[in-house]
Amino acid sequence: MTEQPTSFERPETGVDPAEPRGALVRTSTPSTAHSTPPHTPGGGAGAGTVLPAQARTGETPSTPGTTAPSGPSKEPSDIAGNGPEHSQPSVAAEPDTHRPRPVPEAIPPQPGTEQPPSSAERRTGQGLPSGRPTPMRRDGDRLRFVGAATRRIARGIDLDEIVMGLCRATVPTFSDAILVYLRDPLPVGDERPTGPVVLRLRRTDRIPEERDTEGGFLAAGAQQPEPTELSELSALTAELCEVRPGGALAEVLRGVRPVFADAPAARAALPELLGDDGELIIPDGQRAILAPLRGRRRVIGAAVFLRRPERIAFEPDDLLVAAQLATHSALGIDKAVLYGREAYIADELQRTMLPETLPRPTGVRLASRYLPAAETARVGGDWYDAIPLPGSRVALVVGDVMGHSMTSAAIMGQLRTTAQTLAGLDLPPQEVLHHLDEQAQRLGTDRMATCLYAVYDPVSHRITIANAGHPPPVLLHLGGRAEVLRVPAGAPIGVGGVDFEAVELDAPAGATLLLYTDGLVESRLRDVWTGIEQLREKLAATAQLTGPDHPPPLEALCDEVLDMLGPGDRDDDIALLAARFDGIAPSDVAYWFLEPEDAAPGRARRLARRALTRWGLEELTDSVELLVSEVVTNAVRYASRPVTLRLLRTDVLRCEVGDDVPQLPRLRQARATDEGGRGLYLVNRLARRWGATRLSTGKVVWFELNRS
Repeated sequence: MTEQPTSFERPETGVDPAEPRGALVRTSTPSTAHSTPPHTPGGGAGAGTVLPAQARTGETPSTPGTTAPSGPSKEPSDIAGNGPEHSQPSVAAEPDTHRPRPVPEAIPPQPGTEQPPSSAERRTGQGLPSGRPTPMRRDGDRLRFVGAATRRIARGIDLDEIVMGLCRATVPTFSDAILVYLRDPLPVGDERPTGPVVLRLRRTDRIPEERDTEGGFLAAGAQQPEPTELSELSALTAELCEVRPGGALAEVLRGVRPVFADAPAARAALPELLGDDGELIIPDGQRAILAPLRGRRRVIGAAVFLRRPERIAFEPDDLLVAAQLATHSALGIDKAVLYGREAYIADELQRTMLPETLPRPTGVRLASRYLPAAETARVGGDWYDAIPLPGSRVALVVGDVMGHSMTSAAIMGQLRTTAQTLAGLDLPPQEVLHHLDEQAQRLGTDRMATCLYAVYDPVSHRITIANAGHPPPVLLHLGGRAEVLRVPAGAPIGVGGVDFEAVELDAPAGATLLLYTDGLVESRLRDVWTGIEQLREKLAATAQLTGPDHPPPLEALCDEVLDMLGPGDRDDDIALLAARFDGIAPSDVAYWFLEPEDAAPGRARRLARRALTRWGLEELTDSVELLVSEVVTNAVRYASRPVTLRLLRTDVLRCEVGDDVPQLPRLRQARATDEGGRGLYLVNRLARRWGATRLSTGKVVWFELNRS
């Protein structure tokens, strides 16, 4: 039979198994079965102390010089990796001998007069004084350490967690200190960075100065003070390092493989990486390793592992450990950067799809909230919007596209843009939903969404609502009564071939309309109608806190509504839009019809003057008469039906002139010889704001003036 070679080593008798982290062991001198080891006071393992073998269930520990009873027994084994699996060496056991606690490898020994161990002693642990930490002497120790370290690194999901995992996994088990440099900025995916390669010191870590003796660490008084060079890593090293093309650092990074600091290439590269004072922290001998961090496409940084001068130096096999740590860390950083870019794109997409700020239309106050389904995926198909309309009206929209993914967010953005365009045409709510349904069918056969579109008129104190399969809105009255509005449900957008119906309801001053998506009222723990009833009760209870004569603050009301969500109620995105109806009092509105004749501008000036006198705004008379005259003149020149003139007194003075001509006026620069063309120029110069909106029956030209 041919003997097959094996990589296993022979077990060392009397050696305590490796510490769970795989790097630390305590050695002892083996003894024979006929010699009695001296007893160390306190149960410690001194020189020549033999550790007792663990007794199995049903067995009696044997004492030196005696023979174990005969009977069935299991083969002795070595858990360090030699012999059969789950085995440990058979050694003589001493009664009442306390098994010492393993000491971490990273603890520096007390300086003494011991001779430095040879290579064989470092690997086997024989010949070292008792209680002194030894390096990872077996391949199994290194494998266990690398496995535990890579698992810790892999637990990180973002850049900081991965870098911290690398530092915490290596210090103090593998090294006394570590420095991690990363490219600034980090390249993302396949993009090619422009400009020079710059490395920034991302994180440093080292053994703390004080240790807990109970946890196996030495107390502060039991060890030498920490060397200055390790206690001030960040102060002695450069924060930024520009990698010179063709330089020593560039050559080491291009080689990818870790190198010892005493290698010729590393001796020239480390000063370039660490700075002028960086050499102070590099111990002599093989006590520093420079490991490039290479991702999927390119080198993205470097890591420097350091050991104190009094520590045992790194071995050649430790370069393989450093290479494994560097590879896993670099790949994790690459994935974290890609994940961060995707999360950034998703957040930007969602942010641009939703309104950054809500408008401040006349006669209504608005507040909104949006909550994603999960923090890790902040995109979804829920949206809300508030669109100012002609005549001081405002359109309130809330919708929900099926799903909460990037595709849902993109479809939501298209539907929201379509709704804004349709609202600008001043179409009735049911017509807006009809066109949204057609747009959804053009986007795809499975593009489904629900939507609720409402138009509030602060002058008439009325609201017109059309629904497309969306949960009904809730109206909170001033007295504290909350009611679910009876609105025809309709079919969702995207079904096709379905007519939508609009209803007109009263919107009294002081009332609050709440529009929301189904994520607020529906979850795995409750159905939608149970959630709507809970929402109604929550609104009524919140209104009772402020009394019957004062509505609750709008922002606080939105927060209270979201507080009704329990831990298991976040199954979907949530969009919330609250509108407080203040309205415009009839005494603050002046409205007239003017026949399209030459005398209309003069009559418009007289009517405006009387209204301003009644409101106590005589200081605006000259400006209002001039601007009203110019706008009415342009209207009656082309109109075939009566022209409307309306003045609204709110925080500003607003004037609206409507006619039946759909063409919008445009501002132009009149020449010196032109007899006309200066009306809108005057409006643009004197008015606070002005604009023109096309209606289904014509257009409205409006302007605003400050009251003071």
